[in-house]
Amino acid sequence: MSVIDLNSDLGESLGAWSMGDDAAMLDIVSSANVACGFHAGDPAGILATLRAAKARGVAVGAHVAYPDLIGFGRRNMDVASPDLVADVIYQIGALQGLAQAAGTRIAYVKPHGALYNTIAHDERQARDVIAAIRAVDAGLALVVLAASPLVQWARDAGLRVIAEAFADRGYTPQGTLVSRRDKGAVLHDSALVARRMLRLVKDGVVEAIDGSLVRLDAQSICVHGDSPGAVEMARAVRKALEADGVAVRPFV
Repeated sequence: MSVIDLNSDLGESLGAWSMGDDAAMLDIVSSANVACGFHAGDPAGILATLRAAKARGVAVGAHVAYPDLIGFGRRNMDVASPDLVADVIYQIGALQGLAQAAGTRIAYVKPHGALYNTIAHDERQARDVIAAIRAVDAGLALVVLAASPLVQWARDAGLRVIAEAFADRGYTPQGTLVSRRDKGAVLHDSALVARRMLRLVKDGVVEAIDGSLVRLDAQSICVHGDSPGAVEMARAVRKALEADGVAVRPFV
């Protein structure tokens, strides 16, 4: 039987500003990437999400980011190495404390937004993030963009690597994500997305924006929790996978 993990970015509400439907998504996904306060999330909301994940048996990861609340962590930043290492250590540590209070634990790290995309190809910042994870707990897995150079950099450093595909994002023929500034970057058709992800799990390929097929070796699929129709899309993906005999469960 084929097995795949479904993950989503959660815990991103901030004060009076609500983002996504964490409760509904936690009934669908097997892993939750929980904000750590740098791009989104406040302590009370993060703690509530962690408690809800614990109650549903959903694995939890630290969704670390650049310090960018205004830009939701989606603006590129050239952060100096000492600062980036410390920022990532700080975020993991904060989430570990909240997770312990919620009766769960942090099992992995998945960088967010611009940091995620940058370290997929920028070796200096990638090694800073890797160093930060190893400084806290070398047993934490690192979720990375499938087919990116980061896969090997992290493995060479001794980290367990989980390669990830994105359900609701378009791909270039090179296997990178289409920039959010470009047409075709975000997909909104739940049925189409479900078919794409089933094909990925069964055949190991995803169709790029030019119609070519890109081969991806992925152990986890992300459905963004902040996109319109996110819950419907996640539900459609899980339903399609399970209907075809694919088991959805955490990778940890």
